[in-house]
Amino acid sequence: MAETCLAYLDSTQAKALPAKPQPDISGLPFLGYCSRYWGTHAKREISDGTLLLAMELLDQYENHVAANALFEEILNGSDTREVSAPSLFSGLHCASFFGIVDIMTRLLGVSDCDANQGDSAGITPLMWAVRGGHEGAVELLLGLKAVCPKKPDNNGCTPLWWSAFLGHESITKQILDREDVHPNQPENRSGVTPLIFAALRGHEAVVKQLLNRQDVDPDKPDNEGNTPLLWAAMKGHESVVKQLLDRQDVNPDKPDNKIRTPLSWAAMKGHESVVKQLLDRQDVNPDEPDNEGKTPLSRAAINGHESVVKQILDRQDVNPDKPDNKGHTPLLGAAFNGHGSVVKQLLDRQDVNPDKPDNKIRTPLLWAAMKGHESVVKQLLDRQDVNPDKPDNKIRTPLLWAAMKGHESVVKQLLDRQDVNPDEPDNKSKTPLSWAAMKGHESVVRQLLDRQDVNPDEPDDKSKTPLSWAAGSGNESVVKQLLDRQDVDPDKPDNEGNTPLSWAAMKGHESVVKQLLDRQDVNPDEPDNEGKTPLSWAAMKGHESVVKHLLNNI
Repeated sequence: MAETCLAYLDSTQAKALPAKPQPDISGLPFLGYCSRYWGTHAKREISDGTLLLAMELLDQYENHVAANALFEEILNGSDTREVSAPSLFSGLHCASFFGIVDIMTRLLGVSDCDANQGDSAGITPLMWAVRGGHEGAVELLLGLKAVCPKKPDNNGCTPLWWSAFLGHESITKQILDREDVHPNQPENRSGVTPLIFAALRGHEAVVKQLLNRQDVDPDKPDNEGNTPLLWAAMKGHESVVKQLLDRQDVNPDKPDNKIRTPLSWAAMKGHESVVKQLLDRQDVNPDEPDNEGKTPLSRAAINGHESVVKQILDRQDVNPDKPDNKGHTPLLGAAFNGHGSVVKQLLDRQDVNPDKPDNKIRTPLLWAAMKGHESVVKQLLDRQDVNPDKPDNKIRTPLLWAAMKGHESVVKQLLDRQDVNPDEPDNKSKTPLSWAAMKGHESVVRQLLDRQDVNPDEPDDKSKTPLSWAAGSGNESVVKQLLDRQDVDPDKPDNEGNTPLSWAAMKGHESVVKQLLDRQDVNPDEPDNEGKTPLSWAAMKGHESVVKHLLNNI
C-alpha cells in the first residue's frame, strides 16, 4: 500500500499540481489519502522499493502538493502561522512526523539537509518526532550536534514542553538527558512550564522525572498564577497532587491571580480525594476566600458537591455562613442552584442563618422561588425562622418572583401559607398578578385569581392593570381569564390614556383586539391623552388586520 501511494504521488499527474498556492484537492480524495497516510503504511514494513519511491517524493518535497496537503491536516489549534505563507514543510519534517528512521537517516546524509529547520509554524523535525511519540526518530535527531533540543516553535513551545504535554515518558527522559535543555522554560504566551502541563494532564511519570531535576521549580506559576499543584488539584489528579504535596518547596495554599487556592479549585470541581489531601495539611487555610469573597465551602455548595461540602463542614475552622462580596452565603448559593441535599446539610447547622439576605436583600428562599426549585423552597418554608414574604431591595417577594417566572408549584406552596400576602406590590406597584399576566403564565394567573384577597384590576404606578399588561403582551388566554371577571374594567386607561384595546392594537395582537371588541363595555374609538385612538395606533404601526377589525366596529 505504501508503494501504491508513493507511486501515485511520484506520478507526472500529481507532480503537475501546483504546491503554492495550495489547490483545492477536495475532488481528489486519493491524493489526500496518499499524502496523509503513505508514511503510516511505510513505517509498518519498509521495502527497498518503498525507500526509493519515498526518496524521490521527499527530494524537494516542500514544492510538492502533498507537502501542503499533509501540513494543513496535521496542524492543530495551537499551531499558528500566516495562512498565505508556504508551509516550509521539508522531506525531513515529513519523515520525522511519520517517525520513519530509515528514511530520516537517508535524508540526513544529504549535504543540504537542515536538521534544525522549522517549518512555517516553527516546528522542527525533532518536534514533529516528539509530537508523534517516535522514540527512535527522537534518538536519531538528538544524536546530531546540529540539532538544538531547546529550540521552540512559533508559540514558544519546546520539544520538552510537547513531550510533557503528551505524556511521553521515555522521550522526556531522552530530552532531559541533554545538558543544553532548560526544563523550566515556559511557553511564551501563557507562561506554562513543562511541569505545569504534565501536572494538569495527569502524567505522573513525567511529573516525577521533572521533579527529580534540581533546575525545575516545582512551584513556578504560569501567567495566571496557576502553579503545578493548583492545576493538578483543579483537574483532580490525585497522585500528581500527592507528589507535589510531598515536596518541601511547594506551597500547598498558594493562590492564583484571582486568589483561588488549590483547595478552592478542588472544592469547586468536586474532587473529593484531592480535597481530603489538602484538608489534611496544617498549612492549608480551609476557609480562604478568593477575590470574589467565595470560600472553598461556597464553591462546593454552589456546584452541589455534597461530599466535599461535608468534608469542609466537619472542620472547626470553617465559617459555614460566610458571605461573599455579593453577600451570598454557601446556603444561598446552594439554594440558587437548587442543590437540595447541600441545602439540607447547611440547614442542619445551628450556625447557619436560613434567612440571611445578600446585598440586594434577596434571601435563600427568594432565590429558590425565583429559580423554581420546588424541593428547596419546601425545605426553607418548613423552617420557623424563615420569613416567607420577605421582599428584596425592589420590594419583590418570593411569591412575586415565582409568579413572574411562571413557577406554578412554587406559587402554590407560597399561596398555601397564611403569612404570605398574595397581592403585595413591588416598588413599581406591580403585583404578582400583574407580572404573571404580563408574562402570560396562565396557570399562575388562575391560582391568583382564585384568591379572594387578590385585586384582579389593581393598577401599577403607571395605572396599567393586569389586563392592560396581558393585552399589550398578546397573552390571549390570560386576557380571557381577566375578561371573565366581573370586577375587571375592560376599558380602564393608564396614565397616558391607553386602554387595554389601545395596547393590543398598538402591538398588533389581532386575537386580543377581537376579544376586546366583542365586549359591549369597550369603546373601540377611545383616544389617549394625545388623541390617538386604537385605530390610529394600529394604522401607524402598520397592523392591517387590526385596522380592519377596528374599522368594522367604529
